[in-house]
Formats: sequence, C-alpha cells, structure tokens
Amino acid sequence: MFSEGELLTRPSTSTNKLTFISDIMELSPAHPAVKAFMCGSLSGTCSTLLFQPLDLVKTRLQTQQNILPGSGRVGMVTVFVNVLRTEKLIGLWRGVSPSFVRCIPGVGIYFSTYFTLKQRFFGDGAPGPLHAVLLGAGARSVAGICMLPITVIKTRFESGRYNYRSVAGALRCVFRTEGPRALFSGLTVTLLRDAPFSGIYVMFYIQAKNTLPQEVVQSSYAPLVNFSCGVLAGVLASVLTQPADVVKTHIQVSPDVFSRMSDVVRYIYKEHGLVGFFRGAVPRSLRRTMMAAMAWTVYEQLMAQMGLKS
Repeated sequence: MFSEGELLTRPSTSTNKLTFISDIMELSPAHPAVKAFMCGSLSGTCSTLLFQPLDLVKTRLQTQQNILPGSGRVGMVTVFVNVLRTEKLIGLWRGVSPSFVRCIPGVGIYFSTYFTLKQRFFGDGAPGPLHAVLLGAGARSVAGICMLPITVIKTRFESGRYNYRSVAGALRCVFRTEGPRALFSGLTVTLLRDAPFSGIYVMFYIQAKNTLPQEVVQSSYAPLVNFSCGVLAGVLASVLTQPADVVKTHIQVSPDVFSRMSDVVRYIYKEHGLVGFFRGAVPRSLRRTMMAAMAWTVYEQLMAQMGLKS
C-alpha cells in the first residue's frame, strides 16, 4: 500500500490504473457505501461510452424513426448504416450526454444501494436465488426512480424526433411545455423492465459464479470469470424483459399519443403482432449484456482492491 506522499508522486502513466484508483479511494475516509458509489460511477462511465451506439440503434428500431422510407421491415444493420449515411459517425453517439448524466450517478446509486442492502441483511454471506432477485430489483428501483427524468430525455435524444441542444435545455423545455409529470412518463413500465432485469441478472450472475470452484473465482482470471458470468446473466435477463423496454420507449417518445401502458400494448400487437414486442432485442441485449458485464467486472475488481466484499 502507498502512503499519501507516494500516491501524489506516483506517475499517471501507471500500467495498473484500477489498482492506482483503488489505492487512492482506500486512503479516503469515505464510508464503504460511498466507495461503492465511486466504483459504480467509474464502471458506468466506461460502459456507457463504449456501448451508446447500440442503445441508439435499439431506440430507432423500436420507434422506426429516421429509417429509409419504403424499406419495409428493417434490422439492426440497416439502421446502423442509415445513421452513418445521414448523421455521420458522430450520429451513433447521439444521446450520449444524457446517457452520461444518467449512467454515471445512476450506476453509482445502484451499486451503493446494492452494497448497503447486502451488508445490512447478509453481511459478507452470499444471498440465495430469491434474495439475489430482491437485492437486484430493490437497488435498480431506487436508481431508476432517481434518474427517470434523465432517462426520458435520453430516449428522446436517441429517437431523432426532438432537436434538444443540451440535457439542461431539454429538461427545461419538457418541464415548461408538458409539465413535470412528463419527466416521469413511463415510470411504471420502466420499473417493470429494470427491476426484473436487475433481479434476474443478479440471480443468474451469483448462481453462475457459485457453480465455479472458488480457486478459479479468486484466481488471476477473476476478471474474465466475472465478465463471462455477466454475459450469460445479461443475455437471459435482456430477453425476458425486452417487451417492457419496447413499451417504455413508445410511452416516453410519444407521450402525446400514448397516455397509458395498455394503449401501447394494444398498438404494438395490432401493428406488429407478438414480434413487435421484441423489436430492438439484438442491440439492446448486446448493449445491456456488455454494459452490465463490464460494470460488474470493474466494480468487483475495484472493491476487491480496496478489501471490500462486493
């Protein structure tokens, strides 16, 4: 471990940045829950920047916005190519600003809430399958409610229907023209999507790790093990919660058309059938799976470096 003086003179070009960051946080007198928030925020920053294009493609597929007219049924590649053609490469990161504003504190809130609940009820013990579902769902519900206004703005940015210039400007515009209630549009369906996703994810993630020998989980291959377990859990959780994501997107993008969740469900089924509830499943599954796997891998590594059991 390094002294405070050594940390100040330690080169910024360290080959082990995660260790360096955790050394700094370990010297901090912050509460463990605050450290969990910092670890979560860092992991959320990395994953959001890398996988934002997948979220944009998913939103465009679900709302069928800015897609070539007369192209009929389109897929992820068609949307991807069309965005590149009409909005250039930078267009794939449309909505990244609200994504950062949402994910950096949002992931931090999620992990700090998860850590606090786990320590409160289980200490350093491993929760069972049902308890893991409740932990994940509870942590995601808290984070989802706190960050929902930013989620609404982020979805509108990605849809291509709105010409907002900034996150703050978009928040003011929605508040003045549609009222504060619009900033919480899709709350119910968002919780119906995110709470089960997180609960299912945490359950599968923990169970997958529990099936492996401890010497493997605690070896130098731990990051790879965590990431692999995260990918498996993410795929399963994404597929099971995809219909709720499609409904949520329609409510937040078109609040003037859809005021109730039941209206959206009827519309999607009438226009597209059951397959309509799985529009955007591939890019969403890729993004949610990779983001969650990376977030948990970075989070667990940083927590382990600080001597905290995640």
